[in-house]
Amino acid sequence: VLRSFGMLPIKGARLTLISPEVETPYSGMLPGLISGHYTFGQSHIDLVPLSRFARTRYVAARVTGIDPEHQLIYCADGRPPIPYDVVSIDVGSTPIFDPGLELVRKPIPVKPVSTFLAAWRSVKKRILDDPNLCIGVVGAGAGGVELLLSMQYALATETGAPPGRGPGRFVIATRDQEILPTHNEKVRTAFEEILEKRNIEVVTRFDAKRFDETGLSDGNSTLAVDEAIWVTGAAPAAWFEETGLALDQRGFIAVNDRLQSTSHPAVFGAGDCVTMIANPRPKSGVFAVRQGPVLTKNLRASVLGHSLTNYKPQKKFLSLISTGDRSAVASWGNWFQKGNWVWRWKDDIDTKFMKKFNDLPDMEQIADVAMPTVSDVPEAISRELQPGAMRCKGCGSKIGGDILARVLSRVQPEHEGDESSGPDGLVAIGPGDDAAAFEVPPGRMLIQTVDQFPSPVSDPFLAGQITANHCLSDIFAMGAKPHSALITVMLPFAASDKQGSDLEQVMAGAQQVLGVAGCPIIGGHTGEGAELTIGLTINGTAAPGEIKRKSAIEDGSVLVLTKPIGSGTLLAAAAAGRARGRHVQAAMATLTQSNAEAAEILIRHGANGMTDVTGFGLAGHLGEMLAGSSLGAHLVLDDIPLLDGASAAAAAGIVSSLHAANVSAAIGVDADTLLRDSPGYQLLFDPQTAGGLLAGLPADNADDAISELRAAGYDQAAVIGTVGKATPSGRIRIDKQEASM
Repeated sequence: VLRSFGMLPIKGARLTLISPEVETPYSGMLPGLISGHYTFGQSHIDLVPLSRFARTRYVAARVTGIDPEHQLIYCADGRPPIPYDVVSIDVGSTPIFDPGLELVRKPIPVKPVSTFLAAWRSVKKRILDDPNLCIGVVGAGAGGVELLLSMQYALATETGAPPGRGPGRFVIATRDQEILPTHNEKVRTAFEEILEKRNIEVVTRFDAKRFDETGLSDGNSTLAVDEAIWVTGAAPAAWFEETGLALDQRGFIAVNDRLQSTSHPAVFGAGDCVTMIANPRPKSGVFAVRQGPVLTKNLRASVLGHSLTNYKPQKKFLSLISTGDRSAVASWGNWFQKGNWVWRWKDDIDTKFMKKFNDLPDMEQIADVAMPTVSDVPEAISRELQPGAMRCKGCGSKIGGDILARVLSRVQPEHEGDESSGPDGLVAIGPGDDAAAFEVPPGRMLIQTVDQFPSPVSDPFLAGQITANHCLSDIFAMGAKPHSALITVMLPFAASDKQGSDLEQVMAGAQQVLGVAGCPIIGGHTGEGAELTIGLTINGTAAPGEIKRKSAIEDGSVLVLTKPIGSGTLLAAAAAGRARGRHVQAAMATLTQSNAEAAEILIRHGANGMTDVTGFGLAGHLGEMLAGSSLGAHLVLDDIPLLDGASAAAAAGIVSSLHAANVSAAIGVDADTLLRDSPGYQLLFDPQTAGGLLAGLPADNADDAISELRAAGYDQAAVIGTVGKATPSGRIRIDKQEASM
C-alpha cells in the first residue's frame, strides 16, 4: 500500500503510518534469518525510507485502541488520539495461549518477531554454554516445524556439526493427531522423516496445561524442556474487543470481500488480524500479500469516491517450507516436491519481494506523474493546490480562534488560570489575556532563551517533544531552573480540522516535556506556513551565584560530553531516504532525552564552563567556550561518542545544510591533513538538535561524574578531551588518539 501511494500519490490525502517497530519483519524469511541464511536487513522492511518515499508521516508508537464512532486512534505513548477519515488495520496476530494454561515460567511467543529475536539470542547463548539443555516448541504447523529446524541448524552450524548432531535437545509438541495437519500426506511424511533423522522428538495429542521448572505438562505427562517456544494458532489483539467493531467468533475483525469492516465502512483491514466473513481463509502470509493490491485500490477508491473492488482469495496456495538447511519442501494442494532447488525457488521469490521495498525508485523519477485529487478536498487545501494560490500574510495567517480555543481546552493543564497553583511568581494567566505576567522571586535572576526551527520529523507530537528538549537545554546549561514558556507554532496549510489535530499533537508533545521540567506554557502564537515550524521562548530563574557561563571554563579541566553527536547528518540522510530506520530511531531516543539531570550531575561534580551542543556543532560550541581567553583544548577523536549510522552517513558525503557554514566559522581548529578527511572529524561540525551538554570538570571528579551520568541513562557520556593553554597552531587541537597538547 505504501509503495503504491509513493508511486502514485493522491493530492489532498495525508498518509500516516503507525507502527512500534521501525524495521518490520517479513515472516517468510524469519526461518532463514534464524538459520543464518539472511541478515537482519535482508529480512526486514525499513519503514523510515519507505515512509519518506510514500510521503507518509511515520509515528513510532503502539496502538492501544480505536474509536470508530469518532474516528480516533489511541496510542500508548501519552499523545492525544490521532484522527482519521479512513483507517487500515494490519497488526497481525500473536500465538494462542489457552485461558486454562498455567504459566509458572514465561514461555517465548514467536510474535512479536522483535521480541522473539531478542529472546532467541539469549537462548542460543544458553545452549552453546550448556549443550544438554532442551528446547520445546509448542505448535506443529508449518511455522513451528520450520522454526525448530532453523534453530537446530543455527546451533549446529555454530559448532561445525551437522544438523541433528549439534548442541541442544529438541522436542515439538502438538494437541493435534499429527504434525502439519493442513498439508497433504506427502508433506507430513517428508517432515516426519526429517525430524526423525535429526533426532527431534515429536509428541502428538499433547495439550499443554502447565509450564514450570520441570517443563511442559498436559496433566498426564511432562516434557522436560528448559525453554518453551509458542508457535500455536493465531490470536487477535486484545484491544479489538473494546473498539465496537464487528468481530468474528474468535475476536478477529470481521471484513467483507472488499476488506472493509462489516460494521464501519471507514475501517479496512488485511492479513492475520481480520476474517473475511464470506470467504474465510487460514491465517497465512500468502493471503496478506495477495490482499495488498486490492487493499490499495479500495483505500484509493474510498477517498476518491470510486467503487470498491472485491478480493477473491485462491482456494489452493503454494506452500514452501524450509528444512533449516538450504533445502525446502513445496506443496500445492496434493502436489509435492522437495530438494535444494525448492529452497532456491523460495529464496528467489522472497528476495524479489523484499527488493521492492528495500530498493525504492528515485522519487525524482516519479515527481511529474499526474496525481489524482480527492474530489471533496477542503477549501483550504483546494486553494493551496491551485497554481498561484494566494495565502494571506500578516495576522491573516493566524490559525482560527475556534480551532485554537478547542485545542487549548484539551491540552492546557488544569491549573491554567489559577494563580494559586501556577509557577512561582505568576500573577496573571487568565483565558483570553493577551500576555502573562509574573514576578521574579527575590534573590533570583530571570534567564531567557528562544529557539525556533522547522520540524526535523514528520510526527507533530514527536516534533513538540524534540523542540521542547532542545529549547530547555539552554536553561539547564546555565544552571537555571525552568519557570515558564511561550510557544510559537507555524502549521502547514491544511483544512481546519487537520490543522487543529496537528496543533494539538504539537502542544501535547511539548507540554509532556515541559510539564516534567515544571515549565508550563503561558502563552504563544500560531500561524500558517509551508512546513511545520515550532519555537519556544523559555523563562528560567537562577541565583546570581548559580549561573554557569560558557566562558568560565578553567585551565586543567577535562571536557565531558553527555550525549553522542551526529544527529544532523542522520536527519539529512533520513530526508534523503538513505538512513536506516534503527539508526534514526536511536537518534530520536537521544533527541527526546532531557538534559535536566545531566546538568545537575555535572554541577554537583564541579562543572565550571558549560554549554549545550546544538546548531554550531561540537567544535563551534567548544570554540565559544574558549573565545576571549588564552585557553585551548585538546580533543581525542576516538573518545567522542557518535550516534550509530552517523559515521557511515558522513563517509557517504551526507551532511546537514549548516555543516559547511560551521566548518567555515571554525577558526583555530588544528588537525593533521589525513584526519580532516575522516567522518569523525567532519562530525565535529555537525549541527545537533537537542544535543547533549559539554562541560569542563576538575580532572579528579571526572570518573565519578561519568559513572553517575551513565547510571542516570546517559549511556554514552564520555571524557572527550582536556583544557589547557592555547598553542600557536590553533585553539582546538584534534588527534585521533590520546596525545599531549
